[in-house]
Order: sequence, then C-alpha cells, then structure tokens
Amino acid sequence: MSAAHAALRGAHARGHALDLVVLERTGHTSYSACGIPYWISGDVAAADDLVARTYQQHRDLGVDLRLGTRATAVDLDRRTVTAIDDTETSTMLEFDELVFATGAAPIVPDWARTDTGALISGVHPVKNLDDGAVWLDLLAPHRNVRDAVIVGGGYIGVEMAETLLRRDVRTTLLTHGTVLGNLEPVLSDRVAAGLRAAGIDLRSHTEVAGVQVDSTGRVRAVTTATGDELPADAVVLAVGVRPATELGAAVGLPLGSDGGYLPDPTGRLAPGVWAAGDCCECRHRITGAVLFAPLGTHANKQGRVVGDNIAGGRAEFAGVLGSSITRFVADGVHLEISRTGLSTAEAAAAGIDYADLLTESDTASGYMPEADPIAVQVVAGTADRRLLGMQIVGGRGAGKRIDTAAAAIWGGLTVDDLAAMDLAYSPPFATVWDAVQIAARRLADRL
Repeated sequence: MSAAHAALRGAHARGHALDLVVLERTGHTSYSACGIPYWISGDVAAADDLVARTYQQHRDLGVDLRLGTRATAVDLDRRTVTAIDDTETSTMLEFDELVFATGAAPIVPDWARTDTGALISGVHPVKNLDDGAVWLDLLAPHRNVRDAVIVGGGYIGVEMAETLLRRDVRTTLLTHGTVLGNLEPVLSDRVAAGLRAAGIDLRSHTEVAGVQVDSTGRVRAVTTATGDELPADAVVLAVGVRPATELGAAVGLPLGSDGGYLPDPTGRLAPGVWAAGDCCECRHRITGAVLFAPLGTHANKQGRVVGDNIAGGRAEFAGVLGSSITRFVADGVHLEISRTGLSTAEAAAAGIDYADLLTESDTASGYMPEADPIAVQVVAGTADRRLLGMQIVGGRGAGKRIDTAAAAIWGGLTVDDLAAMDLAYSPPFATVWDAVQIAARRLADRL
C-alpha cells in the first residue's frame, strides 16, 4: 500500500492519471503486524486499533483495492495477472507496471501439521490479524489454557513470552540456539536471565521432535529431540518467515540465497516489474552484502521508492543497518533490547578488523528513581575508528538509545564523533555523559 499511494501521489504531482489495482488475498490491509502480540496481551483493545488505513479509505484515495483476491499466475510476455476471488471467480488483469509486494510467510515445521496438511489444533503462528484472532480465541477463559510452549527465540518468541505470562499462562520457550541469537552472547545471556527470572522455562539449544495430541486432535504436549515431554495446551510457532516469491519464481525472476527477490536500488526486477517489502532481499549499508531483513520499516521505505519510480521518479532505497528493538516486561522484569549495524560475528565474517567493548552504565542519573542498569556493546573499525555496530540491553529508557547509534553509523561517524556529540541531558533521562557516549568514549580510548 505504500507503493500504491506513492505512485498515485507521484502521478498527480507530475500531471498524469494512473489506474491502480491492488490484489490482497486476505481481508485485511495496512495494519501493524508488530502490534499483534500486544493485542493478544490486552494492551491493544481491538484489531481495528492496529489498522492504519481502512479498505474504504484506500478506495476513497483512488486505489482499486480488491480484498479476498489471490493472484494465481503472471505472464510477463502478455503483461497479464490471473486472479481468483473469494467466490472462485477468475479474472485476468492487464498491466503496464507490476509490483510484487507479497511479503513473507511463517515457517511451519512438518511436526506442526496433521496428515492432511492442516495445522494441528492449538498450534499456530503469529503473523497476521487472522492469527491474532485465533490466539485470542485459544486464550479465552473457556479454553482453559494453562501451559504453552513457544518454539523460537527471536523477537516474536520473546514478545509472545511476555504476552502469555501476562495472560497467566505457564510458558516454556524452546530455541535451537540461544534466545535472540543475533545479539552478542553476553547480552543474549542477560535476556535469558531476565526471562527465567520472570518465570519462563527457557530451554536453549533444544530441537522439537514432535507434538502429542489428545483424542480430539488438539495438542497436549511437545516432545523434544532429547525425549522430554512438555505439557502444552497451546504452541506458538515463532521460528521465522520465508519470502513469498512463488509467483515470480514461476516466471523465472531471480531469487537470492534466502529465496527473496533481488531488485535493484530503484526496486526494479525487470522492465516494468518491481518488488518491495518482505518478499525481497536487500543490501546492507556497511558491508554491501545482500541479506533477508524482513522489517516493517524497510518495507514501507521500499514501497515508497517503488511507487514514486512507477510514477516517473528517480528514488532509490538506501540499504539497511538491521536496526531493531523489542522488550520483555513481565512479573517485575523490565528489559529493553535493541541493536543496529554489525555484531562482532558479522564484522568478522565481512573481513573487517574491529574492536569491541561492553560498557555498564545507567539510564538516568544514579540518584534518580528512573535509573536502571544499561549494558552497551560497541563495535568499531580498528583502522578508521568508524562506528560499525551497537547493541543495548537495559531497563526503562534503554532501548531507543539505539537510534543515536543508527544515525551515527548511517552518517559514517567514528566512535570519537559519537562521544563528542551534543546529546540531551537531564537527570531523569540520562547521565551527564549518556550511556552510548560513555561506551563510545571508552572504546575510542582503547583504540
């Protein structure tokens, strides 16, 4: 939808008309998928609160939006798309310009399905509004869910751990590696300690062998590869997503190593064919490497670039740093977790000579009640002192400090530059030297 509205705005600004059709296979559009765990927890009152722009608003702004309509085939030579709607009526649409914005689909392991391919009752992902509605029903009082197992220790896994605890559900979290494995090990360990302190039964380096069901076909337990049987009235699938690129792959459009489309910086895949969002792989701004980084911030920017270019613009997507943030707040534990740029492992894999340092500080002046611990890991190039990455785990007010580092990395600044920046200070918000500046200064001194 970002592409659609950017295209209409661009066409209007350049004085020409554009007939624009959007096909959406579900009944929802323009909603915050990232807000779904908070809807399930009760922080968000209703699904409608997650919707940024309704069906009718899109239509009123000039988008021929067709919900419940699935594209089934593309013919690049004839410039047509075949689609089927909810009534099983088939339509063939002609196009001059085609945008793939098909997103990503949740990974569903074989053990989560019945012999017919359907999801086992009580086992479900958390990807779209329909999934959120399923979880609200699964966790309704009459369902009597007492024990849940989360499979996957990424952001969705951690956020659903918070959600389930707040719904008074005993929760086990299984991850094949470590929780939030894209963090430095010392910071991942801090997150793990916080989850356990709140009552999560966290089991790292654990694989799922299968699930047990009761006489009605509903899940009752999860079996691990080591033979443990964990009671489960519900199972959260949070093992990641894959780019939804089947339509383009069927007509020979090239895919990257993670299965995503490979558009150029303008979003173009082929003449008159474009792609944006979680169905794409994108370029890392520091290393130049192509990677799969499915985040809403990237998707919206890519969509805007593609839409403007369809309307005659010359926009380019500037790449990603992998900036991300989440939280875990439950049973007296408050953790804010964020990162941007390269980890030490990523810097090493890119062949970059780096130095790194972990610094402990406070989120506010120590004499203030707002002061919470904060740990900041900084990575910088040894040759040019350029800031390459930062990761933060801490209490209240810790997480969004990552944006200072992201801006510094984006601008090519050094750790010395970050240490010298004029950042805001007042005792309830920071120490005189902010935590990120203390970390940068200490690494600069070491360099």
